[in-house]
Amino acid sequence: VIKLAKATDWLCYHTHDSRRSEAGFPDLVLVREKILFVELKTTKGRSSNEQDSWFNALHAAKGDVWVWRPADWPQICRTLNGGQP
Repeated sequence: VIKLAKATDWLCYHTHDSRRSEAGFPDLVLVREKILFVELKTTKGRSSNEQDSWFNALHAAKGDVWVWRPADWPQICRTLNGGQP
């Protein structure tokens, strides 16, 4: 996801060691013409209570929040390519 984001001109922030960061904050912050807050999950991964709190707060602030899984790759490509496949 990070490689695609950078290739399609998104500024990308990812905390490499989240153990010292605020619990639950999304994995990625992507910025281009808008800002995306992205949580990356495995196929069966579940969000924690802290993540749910962040998702709800970001949604309430009109943030564009995504939870992406491997099966979402086509949607990820469309989103990061501005609607292009």
